[in-house]
Amino acid sequence: MGGLIMAGQLILALTLLVVIHEFGHFIAARMFGIKVTKFFIFFDAGFKIWSKKIGDTEFGFGWLPLGGYVKIAGMIDESMDTEQMKQEPKEWEFRSKPAWQRLIVMLAGVFMNIIAGILILSFSHIVFTKEYLPVENVEQGIYAYPYARYLGFETGDKIIAIDGEKTHRYEDVFSSKLYFAKSIEVYRNGNIKEIAIPDTLYSYLKNGGLFISLDNYDFSIDSCVENMPIADLNLKIGSKILSINREKIKSFGQLREILNYNKNRELSFVFDNLGEIDSVNILIDSTGKLGIFTSPPVFKTANYNFFTALLYGWKDAFEIVHSNIKGYGLIFSGKEKVKDNLQGPIGIAKVYGAVWDWSKFWRLTGIISMILAFVNVLPIPALDGGHALFLVIEVITRRKLSDKFMGIVQVIGMIILLALMIFVIGNDIINLF
Repeated sequence: MGGLIMAGQLILALTLLVVIHEFGHFIAARMFGIKVTKFFIFFDAGFKIWSKKIGDTEFGFGWLPLGGYVKIAGMIDESMDTEQMKQEPKEWEFRSKPAWQRLIVMLAGVFMNIIAGILILSFSHIVFTKEYLPVENVEQGIYAYPYARYLGFETGDKIIAIDGEKTHRYEDVFSSKLYFAKSIEVYRNGNIKEIAIPDTLYSYLKNGGLFISLDNYDFSIDSCVENMPIADLNLKIGSKILSINREKIKSFGQLREILNYNKNRELSFVFDNLGEIDSVNILIDSTGKLGIFTSPPVFKTANYNFFTALLYGWKDAFEIVHSNIKGYGLIFSGKEKVKDNLQGPIGIAKVYGAVWDWSKFWRLTGIISMILAFVNVLPIPALDGGHALFLVIEVITRRKLSDKFMGIVQVIGMIILLALMIFVIGNDIINLF
């Protein structure tokens, strides 16, 4: 059942985004009087599930859920139908239009995905997230774990800027901005300090390394997890951990750090059980969990309104693009492995999860919309960016590239995309085991 829910979410998201993308091409082509003969969601190679002709356009569903397409008259595309190209150009064909109009038609799908990504993320803020945590409302600052302290952070620092851009929400501090940061400014004891960040932080965080958190707060025990060693101590609500291995415990972050770096080890605890001092040795399991529930501080949040939701939806959308550019940069520079950083449909479906959560669904769909826009604008033959590149060359040189050349690069591009699909899907299958 869980697998069906994951697949269902992915198919719904891709269907929505493909319709949006292809509608961009469709409406731009029609705006310039170009005929669109087919508008298909998913590919119909040899077989189509449903279709209906309305005017000059056949609308339909294909069987292969890996995208979709519009067939624009007078253009060499995925269908590789070159018969029409042998005839004299008609005024309603793509090839008869000026280069600038053809360029707009090619980039319209990307533009629609960008607009959709921004609106979906903005909508998610208003309907689901509803509020955010302003940086200035966390008076005690961050807790700095060992690697952060090694780089120059200190517990109690307040993050005020990442790469020179002021931070307003703590969601920004713990977003992909942190993964690819070059420098972070902190406010400490009345002074501003800039800390240089190495490009190895991405790998460290991606692999689950502790860095900084909002765990810099005093805490008490609310309850204990059954079947954990600590449950046998009968600790009362409000009990505290005074020390671990004679180290005084001052914050939840300190507790989390000690447990994380002492997995599968026995530690000596001293508890204040509402006036009764208990000393006991406890074996920490492989998860680094003690088995207690605590109440974190309640921070004062700010509500999203229409304007702040749109502002942060815009910023979040383009941060996704920025992160993808940075990520590809790490791959091409050899600092990250391709197989560890590219996901296909199976991997994306797993991210959606086995439970249908509309909040998560819409946020991930907004993210994927921006990723589709970024990938489609890459200058790879067969993608919108490849077509756009050749049109830009045509504008500069004032010479139209031959249909034979465009046919060859279309085939090359499709081979590249097919090989990439095989790789990412194969990589997804390998990662299942």
